Amino acid sequence: MKQHEWIEAFPAAVTVCDARGTILEMNARSKATFAAEGGERLIGTNVLDCHPEPALTKLREMLAGAKTNVYTIEKGGAKKLIYQAPWFKDGHPAGFVELSFEIPDDLPNFKRD
Repeated sequence: MKQHEWIEAFPAAVTVCDARGTILEMNARSKATFAAEGGERLIGTNVLDCHPEPALTKLREMLAGAKTNVYTIEKGGAKKLIYQAPWFKDGHPAGFVELSFEIPDDLPNFKRD
């Protein structure tokens, strides 16, 4: 298997940007998710140009402070978990990865203390 080949079959939209917000990579599901906004043509554009406030401020804070942002949304009848976290190169923040995947309405929660 080639490096990153697995990500095309991963059941989530995966989008990667650099420390300035430039979109570097999108898997097939990410391209499909953002088809109305340009899909694959978004690679090379800046994620900051795609978001209105207050999301824009949140993204700037994430890039500046290598912070993680996790939340759920509901769109088109589907509930999704959005997980945005920094990635690192040589020990320094290099951007962030966004994972977006559908979750069931009755998602179980297990406490394992």
